[in-house]
Amino acid sequence: MISQSALSVIRETLPVVGASIGEITPIFYRRMFTARPDLERDLFNRGNQAQGEQQKALAGAIAAYATLLVSDDAPNIDAMMSRISNKHASLGITEDQYAIVYEHLFAAIAEVLGDAATPEVVDAWSEVYWDMADALIRAENSLYSRFEVAPGDVWRQLVVTSRTQESPTTISLELAREDGAALPEARPGQYLSIQVTLPDGAQQIRQYSLTCASNRASWSVTIKAEPGRADFGVPAGEVSNFIHDNIFENDTLRCSLPYGDLVVEESEDPLLLVSAGIGCTPIIGALNHLVQAEATRPVTVLHADQSMASHAHRREMAELVKQLPGAQMHHWYEQLGSRAVTETIHEGFIDLGEVSVNPNAQVYLCGPPPFMNAVRRGLAGLDVPADNVHFEVFGPDTWTAAAEPVPA
Repeated sequence: MISQSALSVIRETLPVVGASIGEITPIFYRRMFTARPDLERDLFNRGNQAQGEQQKALAGAIAAYATLLVSDDAPNIDAMMSRISNKHASLGITEDQYAIVYEHLFAAIAEVLGDAATPEVVDAWSEVYWDMADALIRAENSLYSRFEVAPGDVWRQLVVTSRTQESPTTISLELAREDGAALPEARPGQYLSIQVTLPDGAQQIRQYSLTCASNRASWSVTIKAEPGRADFGVPAGEVSNFIHDNIFENDTLRCSLPYGDLVVEESEDPLLLVSAGIGCTPIIGALNHLVQAEATRPVTVLHADQSMASHAHRREMAELVKQLPGAQMHHWYEQLGSRAVTETIHEGFIDLGEVSVNPNAQVYLCGPPPFMNAVRRGLAGLDVPADNVHFEVFGPDTWTAAAEPVPA
């Protein structure tokens, strides 16, 4: 519990710290990686670091948490905390690592704020940090306990039993235990962390959604090779391209236990599953689960992609929808080529006005942030409550989508 005196200081200094946090976090990471280069090499995503995305994520999380503490009308950040704790659990984060972050973060705060970082200010923000850290540690320990493992003991060696080309840039891998024993139970919409050793010795980690995990004999993930955009300063995906070039049948991968909170809950409510590009992967996982459970609830699937050729799992998605009674599916493609528009295949960007959306539907949404913001605006215009909309962000989340109103 944060003291009232600390809350008063936070309320007074939040504008200053909030304005400086974008400057604080790069200094924090530079300090921490200088002292602990192993963390940058083997834990943090080097691609996100190079683009500054991880810094934005940390800044957004701290600002959202502090705002919640001092504002009566602050947004609820339960979703943010759940998403962070699940991500941390999939990485095997342990309690002692929060002290490492604290040391270098508060050194960066002192460097940026200078004389304004009085003992009173530092003590107040320390209370905020440890209040947030304690909440995350409790949540992460609870996630570890679900699998009856010690904190951080999430890594398992799995063998690739099959590799399938799903589109020109995506492959799916089927993973199983080397001894053939049953895998832990995974929930529809969850993901695995996968760690690979790159040519320079770095052990980089990425998360991939489970597309199928219903029988516990094997798990399936789909991985898109990210080519990068040098003209936009976006590096090629280190891990995705390494896996595409090097991982085949009978190879092994170091994988985490399944985590993630974009989980389709059991209900009779209508279900609306919306995705774009590789965001279809948790949706495929949900559809596989619904078919396995012989679900009868109304299901509508909407997917947007660049073209039919680039649409990973296109045939599988269609076949799964056919197995659900009364389910329907619509596609939007930016490029249709010579194909004609039909009642269910549309050209251009997704348009909710072209389909019937039940305002009581539970919505599960995954794709690039601009796509998700556009869909959320459309859903708000159709009177779908914001609490009914659940979404997954691939890569670092700056928390703007979770902590701000629906974009206008």
